[in-house]
Amino acid sequence: MDLALLPDLVAVLAGILGLLIGSFLNVVIYRVPKMMERQWAEECAELTGTPTTPTEKFNLLTPRSRCSSCGHQIQWYENIPVVSYLFLRGKCSACAAPYGVRYPLVELVTGGLFFFCAWRWGWTPTALVWCGFSAALLALAMIDWDTTFLPDDITLPLLWGGLIAATLQWNPAVDLSTALWGAVGGYLSLWGVYWAFKLATGKEGMGYGDFKLFAALGAWFGWPALIPIILMASVIGAVIGLVMKFSSGLREGGYVPFGPFLAGAGFTAMVFGPQSILQFVGL
Repeated sequence: MDLALLPDLVAVLAGILGLLIGSFLNVVIYRVPKMMERQWAEECAELTGTPTTPTEKFNLLTPRSRCSSCGHQIQWYENIPVVSYLFLRGKCSACAAPYGVRYPLVELVTGGLFFFCAWRWGWTPTALVWCGFSAALLALAMIDWDTTFLPDDITLPLLWGGLIAATLQWNPAVDLSTALWGAVGGYLSLWGVYWAFKLATGKEGMGYGDFKLFAALGAWFGWPALIPIILMASVIGAVIGLVMKFSSGLREGGYVPFGPFLAGAGFTAMVFGPQSILQFVGL
């Protein structure tokens, strides 16, 4: 059976794969910041000569997922994307503590993104690389929203992935030169804004992770897309910021991370194209 001749089947299979990847992304979103904190603590202890106590091995695979309330180890049949959540009614089977609706939402969004990539690009390497782009960008958006961190372990592979995809022509819309200057322009533009704001106010308006994320988006979409993406990110940020302000949802100090808005603009550019963003904002 030639899957290239069955585009609908390919899209459905990609969507199912996306559900499974989304389940793993939930682990990434929760554990990567914890792993970073542990690494920082170990480095600080080493620099200060402070003795450390052995801790349980902790990475993306170990230990197995557990209920944060009672420590119940999640069985495989309790970890089927979306289905298990619905069957368990969003609660731990041992203590009935709620899991939160975000877990199935991440799975559904990832499945939808993978379905879209396969539906648009078919059984091709282009669909594969854009699926990878979608998974990495979604994980970064959620981690930044939760912690205000944009881990190098994800932003840098995303950046290199964009350059490699352009080099191999798996992203036909962007050649290597356009991708390279997109990465350079993305980084330097926000770096310049950061320093201008800091010199003017004495405060830091964003983190270096935002520079790297914008550079990664420049690598995937090319330098001509930088202005449309930053405009869309600003529009998304303004709308969400106003909603949070009037709903009293702003964090202490009124700070909202910029990474999720860059990610939202990146998804908009992937689905509709960078030029459609300019039309949306009236340019």
